[in-house]
Amino acid sequence: MAIIATINLCLVIFDLSYVPWRDFYLRKIPQITQIYDPIKGIEKHRETQQYLDKVNALAEQVSQTGLTSPQVNTKLEELRRLSNEMIEGNPFAGVGKSGTLERIKNRMRDRIDNNSAKQAFATFWSQSYLSKRGWIQEINFFNKNISPLIATNYYRRIGENGDFLDNFWLIDLPFVLLFALELSARVIYIKGRHPGFSWLNAILWRWYDLFLLSPFLRWLRIIPVVVRLDQARIVNLQPVSKQINQALVANFAEELTEIIVIRVINQIQGSIKSGEITSWLLQNEKIRPYIDLNNVNEVEAIAGLLINTIVYQVLPKIKPELIALLRHNIDSAFHQVPIYKNLQALPGIGQAQTQISEQLATQISTNLYNAIVSAVEDPIGAKLTGKLTQSFSQALGTEMQKKHVLSEIQTLLFDFLEEVKLNYVQRLSQEDIEQIIEQTRQIKEIQNSKFKIQNPRLKSGE
Repeated sequence: MAIIATINLCLVIFDLSYVPWRDFYLRKIPQITQIYDPIKGIEKHRETQQYLDKVNALAEQVSQTGLTSPQVNTKLEELRRLSNEMIEGNPFAGVGKSGTLERIKNRMRDRIDNNSAKQAFATFWSQSYLSKRGWIQEINFFNKNISPLIATNYYRRIGENGDFLDNFWLIDLPFVLLFALELSARVIYIKGRHPGFSWLNAILWRWYDLFLLSPFLRWLRIIPVVVRLDQARIVNLQPVSKQINQALVANFAEELTEIIVIRVINQIQGSIKSGEITSWLLQNEKIRPYIDLNNVNEVEAIAGLLINTIVYQVLPKIKPELIALLRHNIDSAFHQVPIYKNLQALPGIGQAQTQISEQLATQISTNLYNAIVSAVEDPIGAKLTGKLTQSFSQALGTEMQKKHVLSEIQTLLFDFLEEVKLNYVQRLSQEDIEQIIEQTRQIKEIQNSKFKIQNPRLKSGE
């Protein structure tokens, strides 16, 4: 079916191009015009064809009686009359080929060296001119440069609907019937597999096939043809699809970046104006009820997790550095005592001071660490710490509201976000979108290659 649809599309393209390219077909493959002209309602134009017939009759008369015979002169007079009628009546205009008549006139003007096309034709079709310039030479010029242009003119019949006659539908009808039959079978199959679908949904599942049934805008059939060729794996359109997607993303990414970021900032500003962020930070549910999903205070949970990490993981690792820092401070304190400078002269005092400093630093750090661990592990201490934190946050919120600090902070945050929009959002949109897309593509390729390495059976097509 993909191949049949491709053949139909080729016929559609040929039909659409036939009239504009008919001159080419007439010159290179005249047999095509003999077959296809009747389908498009094209006939030889009587006036221009009569003109060419008179030229052929003149050539035959010259070969029989010679150029200077009365019979030839009569035929030349008729050709002069027909030339004037052709220039004045413009039989080329009916099919939009007035430009062809202009080319004919220009070539005849150049040949005779006369600015008037009528006079140029009158001179050309005269016994004196043809005798002087040579009959063979001039008739060859006409047959080579003028006659083919006149032959391109045609008359196209008009149908009862007022448009040009076009019988291409007779060629297209068998294809349309076949596509309609196939689409009906596919819709019935889809409806059977998905009983919940309506008939309309089943048809829209194959929406692109509807273009194959339309007698209008037939060039849109390229859409279902491309889809079918890709589905049948006759043509690999994945690279083209990637390029189209990248082009679309590149075109919309800049505007989307600005819209999304500005919208997020606007929402934050709206939350600041309404006091939602402040109420969340202060856990004030009087302004607006706070929706809790898991009955957990996430702020307190995060704080507890950070404290445990610092106490049990971080502090033991940095204990040597803390001891060294404390020892340095103790040594500095010793050196600042005036009496110590005098005692330093006594033997053994310097070494004893070093030992004392090290012991003090170790003892202080150990005691401090044990105190912190005890405070964390002691349930009473933890409870008291929690009450202290709660009281501190409540007192801070109360005092901030009393002194109107909260409103000032809201104003400052709002202005800060406005500055972010003006200064940084534009910079985000000015990033090289193509570079970002290329980086994304490289990341996907790396991920796919790693997946294939981890799953070697995929390479063999299993």
